[in-house]
Amino acid sequence: MIAPLVLAAAAVTSVPDLDLARYAGKWYEIARYPNRFQKSCAGEVTAEYVLQPDGRIRVINECRRADGSLNRAEGVARKASDTGPNAQLKVRFAPAFLSFLSAVWGDYWVIGLAADYGYAVVGDPSREYLWILSRTPTMTDSAYRESVAAAAASGFDATRLIRTRQLR
Repeated sequence: MIAPLVLAAAAVTSVPDLDLARYAGKWYEIARYPNRFQKSCAGEVTAEYVLQPDGRIRVINECRRADGSLNRAEGVARKASDTGPNAQLKVRFAPAFLSFLSAVWGDYWVIGLAADYGYAVVGDPSREYLWILSRTPTMTDSAYRESVAAAAASGFDATRLIRTRQLR
């Protein structure tokens, strides 16, 4: 019997260079993989990144629940490795006193980025999480296709993406 051909998934790779100062600011979620910590988010999902003097990044995630209330989570991000690229970060939303535990830090890799920083594609090496972010609440069809192509190039399944409701 001949063994079936198994294609290896492409390696998840981050963009080669990320200017954190340009990346900082407000982003609108355009699409994401469903995940447990955004289960209550009905729409209007945003993320804001603020550079801190110590080199870390303050992270403020917000979304609107179905009942109209606002859900807000604050965390911190840092480079995954002192010698690694800026595009590979670790993020934590757990209390600071737990920061010594590696389990509270999640991978946050920028795997796609528009030349003008108009959109970003964020994933993790396990391909469990994926987000498409934009500087504006809407995205052109061509920019969305480019972002999905960047995700697919790292082996992400675009059919799992759900679009995020944003107010215009």
